[in-house]
This record gives sequence, C-alpha cells and structure tokens, in this order.
Amino acid sequence: MRIAVIGSGYVGLVSAACFAEIGHDVISVDNDGAKIAALERGQVPIHECFLPELLERHRGTRLRFCTSVKNAVRESEAIFITVGTPQSETGEADLSFVDAVAREIASAIDLADGPKVIVEKSTVPVSTCDSLRQMLSLSGAQRGSFSVASNPEFLREGTAVTDFLYADRIVIGVDDELSSSVLKAVYKPLTSGTYYGQKPGIPPNGHAAIRTPLIVTTAKSAELIKHASNAFLATKISFINAVANVAESVGADIKQVCEGIGFDSRIGPKFLNAGIGYGGSCFPKDVQAFQVVANQCGYPFGLLTEVRKINAEQRVRFLQKIKKALWTLRGKRLAVLGLAFKGNTDDVRESPAIAVLEALLKEGAHVTAYDPAAMQKAKEVLSPSALLYADDPYEAASGADALLILTEWEEFSNLDLRRIRSLLKHPIVIDGRNLYSPERVSDAGLIYYSIGRAVSFPEIISPLSGYDRQNLQNPSPGDYRPVAAP
Repeated sequence: MRIAVIGSGYVGLVSAACFAEIGHDVISVDNDGAKIAALERGQVPIHECFLPELLERHRGTRLRFCTSVKNAVRESEAIFITVGTPQSETGEADLSFVDAVAREIASAIDLADGPKVIVEKSTVPVSTCDSLRQMLSLSGAQRGSFSVASNPEFLREGTAVTDFLYADRIVIGVDDELSSSVLKAVYKPLTSGTYYGQKPGIPPNGHAAIRTPLIVTTAKSAELIKHASNAFLATKISFINAVANVAESVGADIKQVCEGIGFDSRIGPKFLNAGIGYGGSCFPKDVQAFQVVANQCGYPFGLLTEVRKINAEQRVRFLQKIKKALWTLRGKRLAVLGLAFKGNTDDVRESPAIAVLEALLKEGAHVTAYDPAAMQKAKEVLSPSALLYADDPYEAASGADALLILTEWEEFSNLDLRRIRSLLKHPIVIDGRNLYSPERVSDAGLIYYSIGRAVSFPEIISPLSGYDRQNLQNPSPGDYRPVAAP
C-alpha cells in the first residue's frame, strides 16, 4: 500500500520506517528542508534503538523523503498526520499544526485520484476527527474524496520501533467502511502474523508475537483511549511514588512493596518504579489536556489534579533529600548522571532530571553532568553557568561531593561503584531511580540514598565519636571520617 506520513518527529519517523519494514511504500514528509536532506543522506535526527537500521534498510526503496505535502498526498492511499500537538497556555492541546496540515491536504486531494483516508495519529482530544472532517471540507476537499480515521500511537521513546512492530494492540477508530478496510490492510502484516513468520530483522525484545490484536472502535472512542491510557499510566507512576514516600517514612522497602503489588495479575509490575516522577513530551501535556477535556464536559476529574501535584512534589522531595545529605548546596560540587527524561532516548522535554539540575544550579551548586545521548540537547535548554559536561560517569564523579543519578540508563546500572567511591570527595550516592540494591552500594563503601528506602551505610565508614548511627539517617559529609577507598 502507498502511505504518506506527514511529520518526521519521533512518532512520524518511527511510523514511516516501520510501515516500510512491514512492506508498504512510504513517503515521509516534513516542512524542514534541512531535516529531509539529512534523512536522505542517512542521518538520523533522534536517538532511537533500531531506527538507524530500518532507515538504512529501506531508504531510497520503500521509504522516501520529501517536503511537498501535495505530492505525497497525490501519490498515497492513506495519509497519516503525525505533527506535534504541544500544550497551549490554557493547558489544551494546540491543534494549529494539525489544522495547517489539513488545509494542505485538502488542496491536494483530487477526486479523480480516488478517495483518500486521512488518519490522525498525533495525540489529540476527543472529537478531533470531527473537526478534521469539517476543516477538510471547508478547505475545498470534495465530498466523497476522503475519509477520516483515528489511529492512536502507543510508542515509548527508546523502544518505539519494537513497540510498533510488537505492539500490545493496534487501535483503529473508524466511522465508515473505507477507513476500516484501508487501515485493516495497512496493519495486516502484523495482525495476521505474516510479518513475524518472515523472521524479521528487528528482535522482539521478549515479546513472542504470533499476531497483534486489532481493536476496532469509533473515532471518538479511539481518541479517548489514547488520552485515558496515558493518564492511567501517569496515575500509576504517581501512586507508587506516593507509596514510596510512606514506605520511606515507616522504614519499609519500596522495591519489596512493588514486587508484592506487581505480582497481582490485576495490577502488573510495569510502571511501578518509584523515582523522581514522570516527564517527557507526552505524559505531562496529555494528562493536563485530558483534564481540560473533562472540565469542558462538566466533569472536573480531580484525580488527575492529584496525579500532577504528586509528580511535581516528587522533584521537590528529591531536592530536599539532597539537602539533607549535603546540608547546604551552595558551593558544592555535584556529579549528575542523566539528563534525558528516561533512559534510551536523547529527549529532554519536560525532563525531571533537567528540573532537578536547574534547581541545584539555583541553589548555588556547581554541577558536572553526563548523559550517554542527551547532552547536546541539554546544552540547548540549560544555561552554561556553573555547569560542566563530562565524557563519562567517572570523569563526572571525580572530586565531587556527591553523585546523583537522575535517569535510568543501563550504563549507570553497571557502574564500577568501587571506582566511583575512589573518585568522590565524599562517599555519597543519591539515586533518584533506585538502580541499585542498598547492599551493593554499601559493599562499595558508599552511603546510599534512594527513593522509598532507608539510607544505607557501609561498614567501612565509622561515625565520629559521640554520634549514634541510628540518629544519622540524614548525615552531612562532615559527620564521617574520610577513609581509604576499598
């Protein structure tokens, strides 16, 4: 099938590459000429696992790039809209990019080319398909020349390619037979299982897919499914962070609590990871946009207010934890590991790590930061004042008063903690992602602060005489004698 994907951001570029991977002829469209030229040269603008391999495999054959919406529409049977829907000042989704694309599509549709299926894949509020139909008609698209459908994406940055090819489900929101038949044909290689029978080049990442479930709904239901899904996941994250705060207060271990909860099949273990809160380009804006939609319908949805409040407070609590460990932050040298909002991506939009780092700088700390992929993008949004960048975690840790972990990169999980101990000025690790067991960190001679667990102390560090370890749950570096690295 001939497909156009308008917008070459995270969703658009991954979708275009994956459509090509499952056998379609795809045109990826963007109004940024420099980006299109770079893609044609094989340069990948985002950090996404397996995306470079797919672009290299299909670029110039099944996958082409252009800047002309008109040409792409005329050559295609299905047109997917994947442009951004950023948060407006009122909290609503800004649909101006969708509106602009709709006008361009309408000017390109010719009834003589056959009817086109216009598919809204960006995250949008319920009833957007209705507005899209109206805008296409008002902009000159002839009756019978198009159909409109919703096909929400459920891609996680860092695992977007495998999420597309080995999806939990595919949702299509259709209100007519043309949209239904075209979208079923688009996804048939996945829903029938034929793609998996060909021994695909992209590994399933533990997902033993035989065929992907297809859920067919109305357009409005599909639009609501997307917002409700993200709001629920954000709620799950905020819930476990709230439980972590209780666990920390009473001396329980949130890791053990999560394991006990996660084995319940009604709940499951995913998104039960206590930390410094959710971020990124989706959850913050989608939760707020969903609440705005609910308010407009006359339902305030107070639960989502609490979800957002807990998420914001989690970063404040983490900053307080840092202050308790170091007393005052002014003049302190801190090593920060992680700038992206999550591991395996270079995206720093709404990153909790960036928010914490900015607060540290405001407190007068001197920060040396390292991230495997996100440093360049971080430099574009952070002031250079009192902020340095390291080439690796060990360079960042050298001479620092404490090491802070703000993003859950696998590289950070595998650090040589004894080497870290030898490099730090004070033996303090403050982990906002709970990457380690307290025993492992203590064995390396480090004091370990994490989320939802008691502070752990190594046996090789002795409190100064006159102090009782039980009363030093929030010590400052001066409370300990310096010791030789193990």
